[in-house]
Amino acid sequence: MAPNEQGRSARKHEAIMEAATAVFMEKGYSGTSMDDIAKLAAVSKQTVYKHFADKEKLFAEIVLATSGRIDGMIDLVADIPADPDALEDNLHRLARQFLTALTQPQVLQLRRLIIANADTFPDLGTAWYEQGFERVLATLAATFQRLADEGLLRVDEPLLAANHFSGLLLWIPVNKAMFTGGPQHTEAELEHYAAAGVRAFLAAYR
Repeated sequence: MAPNEQGRSARKHEAIMEAATAVFMEKGYSGTSMDDIAKLAAVSKQTVYKHFADKEKLFAEIVLATSGRIDGMIDLVADIPADPDALEDNLHRLARQFLTALTQPQVLQLRRLIIANADTFPDLGTAWYEQGFERVLATLAATFQRLADEGLLRVDEPLLAANHFSGLLLWIPVNKAMFTGGPQHTEAELEHYAAAGVRAFLAAYR
């Protein structure tokens, strides 16, 4: 394939991915057709099938592509300095960025979409969790263990501590979004959840 043809093919592939993401999130998996995706991507249905054998494979590629975007969050989680005088401030900064990233409307929509289809595609849901959020938790656990080794935290089970930290932050805004269909929080509320979550975490683990 000539370079120009490769470029056109890559652009069409990206257009199909973007269109499919939008349609899946609007109509759900069962309510989406390849015709819908082709129309929004401004390509023929034959072109969609040329790039993706069927709707299931297209859905899987969209879901798994998002798990690769978690690297920035992992870098953030791993970068907490071992500074006893700034521990609460550093954890608060992490908590706020954590909340901002994981309560974005598209992230919440994708989460609802994956949960809604977990019975149909259990392996896909498992892969998305393991390659995404579970990687963040594992990195956070290693960070908490490092801080414990420096004497800043008391941690017997680092992975459990990582789950406690994320749960304190995400329980309210994410559950509200899952049950009501979209974000129900303000920026001020996210700030409050971050500060209160860090205080509760440090009360248990410092």
